[in-house]
Amino acid sequence: MKLDILAFGAHPDDVELSCSGTLLKYKDAGRSIGIIDLTEGELGTRGTKETRREEAKQAGSILGLDIRENLDLGDGWFELNKENKLAVVSAIRAFKPEIIFANAVRDRHPDHGRGARLIRDACFLAGLSKVVTKRNGEIQDPWRPRHLFNYIQSNHITPDLVIDISNFQAQKMKSVLAYKTQFFNPDSDEQETFISSKRFIDFIDARGREMGGAIGAVYGEGFTTENPLSYDFNSLL
Repeated sequence: MKLDILAFGAHPDDVELSCSGTLLKYKDAGRSIGIIDLTEGELGTRGTKETRREEAKQAGSILGLDIRENLDLGDGWFELNKENKLAVVSAIRAFKPEIIFANAVRDRHPDHGRGARLIRDACFLAGLSKVVTKRNGEIQDPWRPRHLFNYIQSNHITPDLVIDISNFQAQKMKSVLAYKTQFFNPDSDEQETFISSKRFIDFIDARGREMGGAIGAVYGEGFTTENPLSYDFNSLL
C-alpha cells in the first residue's frame, strides 16, 4: 500500500504527542497516513508491552491510520547498525511515502535523536538500487521520499516549518490520552513520572499554542528539515 505520509516514532506515543495533529489534518484532506514505531516502549516505568500495544491500537483508531506497524528494535538499546537500517529501508519501500516524519534531531530521551539519525540514513539508503531488501519473500523496488521532516519533542528547537492544527488539537489530545498508562490519569495508582504528570499535559498544550502563535494560529506543530524549502512568493500575494 502506498502512503502519502509515514511517521516514524522511537516509541509508541512519540508521533501522537508531536505530529498527530498534522496527520489528522492531512487525513481530513483525503491523504493516506501511517505510523511505524521503532520499539514497543518496553522500558517505560508505567505499563507493559501488552498495554502499550493496546493503547497504540486505540490511538491509531482515533487518528484514522491506514497502517501501523512496530519494528521492535529494542527500547533504549537499538543501534545505528546495518540490520536496523535495512529494517527501516524495507518499511519505507513497502509504503512508498512522499513525506516522512521522524523524531526530533536532539531531545532528552537518547532514543529520539538516535531514531532521527536512523530514519535519515534509511531514507537515503532506500533509494539505492544496490541496497537489496525483501518483504514477504519479494525483492523490493528502491524508493526515496521527497521530504523528510523531524518533529519537535521535549527540547525547545526553533522550527523551520509550522503546520496549523487548530481544528485538530482536540482529536490529537484524545489520541495522546489513549495511552492511559503513560499520561495523566487521576484514577491510576502507578508511580508518577515526568510524562504522567498533569504538568506534562499542560506543557504539550502550551507547546502547541507556542507553535500556533508563531504563525498566527491557535495551535500548531513544528518541524525541522536539513534541506531548504521552496517558496513561491506569487502564491502569497
